[in-house]
Amino acid sequence: MAGIYYIVIGLKVLIAQANLTLKGGAEKVVLKIAQHYRAKIITAEYDPEGTFPEYGKLDVEVIGGNSTGFPAYGRVFQGLKYGLGFYNMNVDEDYDVINAHIAPSHWIRNRNERVLWYCHTPLRDAYDMYRFRMSMKKFYQKPVHYLGIKAVRRMDRKVVNRIERIVANSQNTKGRIEKYLGRNDARVLGGGIDYKLYRNRGDEHYFLYPSRISPNKNQEFAIRAFEEFSKKAKGYRLVLMGAVSKDAFYQDYYKRITEMAKGSKNISIMANVGEDEFRDAYSGATAVLYPPINEDYGLVPLEAMASSKPVIALNQGGPRETVIDGKTGYLVEDEHSMCNAMLKVSKDPELAAMIGRNGRKRVIENYSWEHFFREFDKELKSVSKL
Repeated sequence: MAGIYYIVIGLKVLIAQANLTLKGGAEKVVLKIAQHYRAKIITAEYDPEGTFPEYGKLDVEVIGGNSTGFPAYGRVFQGLKYGLGFYNMNVDEDYDVINAHIAPSHWIRNRNERVLWYCHTPLRDAYDMYRFRMSMKKFYQKPVHYLGIKAVRRMDRKVVNRIERIVANSQNTKGRIEKYLGRNDARVLGGGIDYKLYRNRGDEHYFLYPSRISPNKNQEFAIRAFEEFSKKAKGYRLVLMGAVSKDAFYQDYYKRITEMAKGSKNISIMANVGEDEFRDAYSGATAVLYPPINEDYGLVPLEAMASSKPVIALNQGGPRETVIDGKTGYLVEDEHSMCNAMLKVSKDPELAAMIGRNGRKRVIENYSWEHFFREFDKELKSVSKL
């Protein structure tokens, strides 16, 4: 990933991040912020091989030991272990502001002041996806899971009202903060894009869904839409790309979608690839699919638009804020309507090209890192001791 070359204000920023184990959207944002402020990062788990290699050039400190080895039913307890490390931490070094990120890193506010929480989302297992996650548990796992959820909610109640400033990555996340955590004063500021790194080399007759392999990313939705599309149009492929966690929960899901994909020679899954491969895949796609369940924000639509590609996204969550239906892509309700949008852009290359141009223009005007840091600087200054 390209470095940041903006003028850095004189703030000493300490970043708190739950874990650094994958190559995801939140990890991209944390990396950019750390590079911009030359900030130290404290985290409960760090896998240099799993996340972006640029973290190896930064000051990353692991606190509270490593949480790998938790049983699959204990994912919430894994989060609690992360969170307790932050909750009980006394920061003994000088700093102007603490910038917390993925929940429950914001629990660092328990013993430390001047915290700005850049909220990617409240812990979804404990709130908006509680019933969905509970439905996936075996009967003997449910009581344990419920106890973990109660503990997370209790800790949030103790800490969240004391946080000096909350910045949400989307209106969708802001709504969750207000609904579940009782704070209605979060400011919305979406993450940026290095749009100059993305290009369009043409239409190579494949649809791309690049996202972390996870049930809430809903890869099976894209597979079903493509299967319907393939009955009506020939000569296209579906490429699923994304990081796969070592956690058994995510490994099981990866096996499930791999089995689904086996039925078609035109569906391929590429796991744990690098940023250059992601950008290359964007560059040749016909369009980019994006069907996650009520996505917090979503950098994928922005990266697709930066690549001058149409975005076909599920009409939920963050994409409703970034994708303009009919102009920079399509917002769809189900697999059938996703299939219809895929047919539309595949049959009309001029339409696809126009939508792509509109998308890139939108990203350049609204989602640059320059714009992000102009606003984020102001938020940090409002919390800092300077």
